[in-house]
Amino acid sequence: MPHSTRPARVGEGTGVRRTLIGFVLVISALLVVAPLCVIAVEAFSKGVGVFAATIAHPDTRSAILMTLATALIAVPVNTAFGLAAAWSITKFDFPGRSLLLILIEIPFSVSPIVAGVAYLFVYGMQGLFGPLLQDAGIKILFALPGIVLASMFVTAPFVARELIPLMQAQGRDLEEAATSLGASGWQTFRTVTLPNIKWALLYGVILCNARVMGEFGAVSIVSGNIRGQTNTLPLHIELLYHDYQTAGAFAAALILTVIAVFTIIAKVLLERRGAGRVRPIVATLGTAEAKDQP
Repeated sequence: MPHSTRPARVGEGTGVRRTLIGFVLVISALLVVAPLCVIAVEAFSKGVGVFAATIAHPDTRSAILMTLATALIAVPVNTAFGLAAAWSITKFDFPGRSLLLILIEIPFSVSPIVAGVAYLFVYGMQGLFGPLLQDAGIKILFALPGIVLASMFVTAPFVARELIPLMQAQGRDLEEAATSLGASGWQTFRTVTLPNIKWALLYGVILCNARVMGEFGAVSIVSGNIRGQTNTLPLHIELLYHDYQTAGAFAAALILTVIAVFTIIAKVLLERRGAGRVRPIVATLGTAEAKDQP
């Protein structure tokens, strides 16, 4: 047999491969696994009774409810926004299309703290709309609406960023074919577009929900940190820690940790399902091409 002249790939050697894998495992253990273990241990360091008392405390319950209420409002709105933005960008050609793409990416490049301060200057008492809102009896900042707005800002791109690349790759052929056959816009979306983007959509929703529940920077500015009223779970954890209630802080943090773990599991499962999310289009086009061949 002729000797192969293929050059060695980077990391093909056993020693290099084991070194790289070992390095990654050590860093992952130090940066990810160790902190998660510490949270779980410290949450029960003073016994199950202290853990249960912390979770059952009215301030903790209020923080959990505020976090859930924020997610229940912000995630559906951002899902609708992401769908509309992705549909507009990928299915239509219009002036300002590139600008819309840039606007969607802005929350990723702006610090959440800066976003929170910006909301103060827009909706605060000394802000642009503050006096008008006060005269109308509408309270935005230091209340649920301000927390929702700040959370929506930092999570706005998640759904759109998952959908836009996929919908660009899928093209417009199937939607145009459905329209030419007499399908309405809603029928086209429900029977053609949605089945082909459902896994990417769910993936974006999960990421958006996780970020909403864990958001700290922007929310800390617009909420006022009012204990038992406008605190979300991340803000409540900070207050407990500053009050030297370490076990309570870790007990509350364990709730977010559990949410994060389930988010990762769901993310992995959706990535596995998402590997075939463009198959319906590929299969359809492949079948059509096969029929055209003699």
